[in-house]
Amino acid sequence: MSDAPQDRAPPDRAGLVIAGLLALLAVVLVWDASKINAVVTYGMGPEATPVVIAIGLGILAIANLIDAIRGNLPPRESADPVAVWLILGGMAALIAIIGVGGGFIPAATVLFVATSTAFGRRAVVTDLIIALVLTTLIYLAFDKLLTLSLPAGPLERLF
Repeated sequence: MSDAPQDRAPPDRAGLVIAGLLALLAVVLVWDASKINAVVTYGMGPEATPVVIAIGLGILAIANLIDAIRGNLPPRESADPVAVWLILGGMAALIAIIGVGGGFIPAATVLFVATSTAFGRRAVVTDLIIALVLTTLIYLAFDKLLTLSLPAGPLERLF
């Protein structure tokens, strides 16, 4: 038997934090699902889906914890702060546009263009057209086919 130190990577602190946050989110989901007061005469109730998602998050937390302890997580790339701010700005714009009654189509279009710009694409007019077509199709699919309502603004009321 050898007492030589092993060449092991130290535990990844960020990986440990992520594992803890995943586990915490799983616990919150289970706790929140337990508070749903639904009377179901047969089958599963509405609390089943959050519990299934919580189980998946728990499995991810355990796997991440193991990899973090072993030091097996891949090295992280540096983040481009401009790209991060573009995506966050697009999300803030989405919330603001929906909040003032602008509707889903323009809000999601702004988010799409901001995200594509953050990923390095510079064809803003083309992205704007693509986004308008895609978000309109998504809105129509939800509204007409699935009869689920997305936030409606002046543009959506034309349909």
